[in-house]
Amino acid sequence: MAFRIVNSLRMQAVSATFIAPRAQDQPAGPVFDAVPGAGAVCAPRLRGACGEPRARFPAADELPKAAGLAPGTARRGKTSWVHWRLPSPKCLRHTCVAWAAASPRHSCWAPVYDPPQRDQGKALQAAVRALAFTWIRLLYRCGQERTTEDASVYLQVLKRRHAPLLHHLAQLS
Repeated sequence: MAFRIVNSLRMQAVSATFIAPRAQDQPAGPVFDAVPGAGAVCAPRLRGACGEPRARFPAADELPKAAGLAPGTARRGKTSWVHWRLPSPKCLRHTCVAWAAASPRHSCWAPVYDPPQRDQGKALQAAVRALAFTWIRLLYRCGQERTTEDASVYLQVLKRRHAPLLHHLAQLS
């Protein structure tokens, strides 16, 4: 436990000293600062890693692949299998997973995301990675439109798509 506290304090110091000042120069700064649950450590790291999403990532599926959150598919002959995408920046993957783990305390829909994942038999870390995958795609959309994350807009999209997450959210309230 003490190691995690020391490591967290060290990351906060690194973020405040090196990452945050360089990340302030980007035009998409307010998008990253308003992300629920990102906080003082993850927001500058996300901003620094993602950069200007319009320029670096031409499609929405590129950002989760770059972060190592999207599963990879391998094929050999007629056999195919899904595996965890290993060649990716570990710091970015760790940042996204830490942000996703903290987000249920700050978002209205994120706490409802985990129980259905766990009911499907996924481990806790797999459920958190799935939430991180959803968040990173949402962050990509916000970066493209230069808008901050708005839960009401996301809930309208869920309603339009008849997503099962909305059903779980209705059961909670």
